[in-house]
Amino acid sequence: MPRKDEKSLIAGLDIGTSKVVAVVGEVGADGAIEVVGLGSNPSRGLKKGVVVNIDSTVQSIQRAVDEAEQMAGCRIHSLYTGIAGSHIRSLNSHGVTAIKNHEVVAADVDRAIEAARVVAIPADQKVLHILPREFIIDTQEGIHEPVGMSGVRLEAKVHIVTGAVSAAQNLIKCIHRCGLEVDDVILEQLASSRAVLSDDEKELGVCLVDIGGGTTDIAVFTNGSISHTAVIPIAGDQVTNDIAIALRTPTQSAEEIKVKYACCLTQMASADENIEVTSVGDRAPRRFSRLSLAEVVEPRYEELFTLIKAELQRSGYENLIAAGVVLTGGSAQMEGATELAEQVFEMPTRRGAPLSVAGLAEVIRNPIYSTSVGLLLFGNENRQAKLNASLAVGNKSLLARMKSWFKGNF
Repeated sequence: MPRKDEKSLIAGLDIGTSKVVAVVGEVGADGAIEVVGLGSNPSRGLKKGVVVNIDSTVQSIQRAVDEAEQMAGCRIHSLYTGIAGSHIRSLNSHGVTAIKNHEVVAADVDRAIEAARVVAIPADQKVLHILPREFIIDTQEGIHEPVGMSGVRLEAKVHIVTGAVSAAQNLIKCIHRCGLEVDDVILEQLASSRAVLSDDEKELGVCLVDIGGGTTDIAVFTNGSISHTAVIPIAGDQVTNDIAIALRTPTQSAEEIKVKYACCLTQMASADENIEVTSVGDRAPRRFSRLSLAEVVEPRYEELFTLIKAELQRSGYENLIAAGVVLTGGSAQMEGATELAEQVFEMPTRRGAPLSVAGLAEVIRNPIYSTSVGLLLFGNENRQAKLNASLAVGNKSLLARMKSWFKGNF
């Protein structure tokens, strides 16, 4: 069955509250990724980004992976997966080390980052990422690539992301039950940011808001690197629930109405346009205006954007994001979302979709797939970094062998 060189393939799995998406990408000779397989299945076993039913989650993962394998014509053995949920915590830390030979080498960088890692973390949390923000050599700030530079003292400013040990273990357990290995677990908003943000936006300062089904994930970038992450446990499912209660309709019907007809701004909805709404039980369907639906949806989105704004103010980065806000995720697709966000945040807002990959372009350029495509890009960079590191080690050992041969023979 496999028709592709599996060594050149990379897979990402976005296990969300509302859906599970599996994506297969093929890495070309130039390092670019072409999406060759895509599978999506409704998610049944998660609540607010956390596994609450292992069997249901395993079934959803298996179906999404099978669909992606069938489309790509390959077999997936391992993949990169995302993690989200209100258990995610983050903090900024700072580490210092002496530069041994007055020229920075990779080992000096590792020691500085390790020194920054020495912070008190609760026993039920594990470190997911240590993300370098900037390096300082002596008094020179704003350095992103310190290797090769001269100095005496190296400081590392890092952003540390932690998550609940149990949440990560349950996620990995579900994937293992599908006969798959986990290459790495990546913070979802970090993956999404890799797919939808430009380098210019990260340099100017930008806030990514990934609105999913169960959680809204926030990532703030300043001066080209990540500065703040947060999770808000309000997202699309709460909107669906509000519609179900207000219109007295089953949750499944409320979700369909939300996707087809909902609007975030009442002034963009028409009172003349009517929607047929399924009633609970065997009662006859009723009709509501699209305006009355918008009156249900707008307060919830306004509340969400107000909470995000409060989080930005609390973090201290509100005035440092000149590039504004980028909305992504399935719930960011709603009509009027960017316009309402601009009103609440009082700054430029756009909707973000993956643009950095080829293949299945018409399908994949959708905010729904931001995280899964970002996992591919993140995984490809990770794989390339490991390859470069192993080549460097190989070259060093070759030089060492050559030196010992010369010493022994001359």
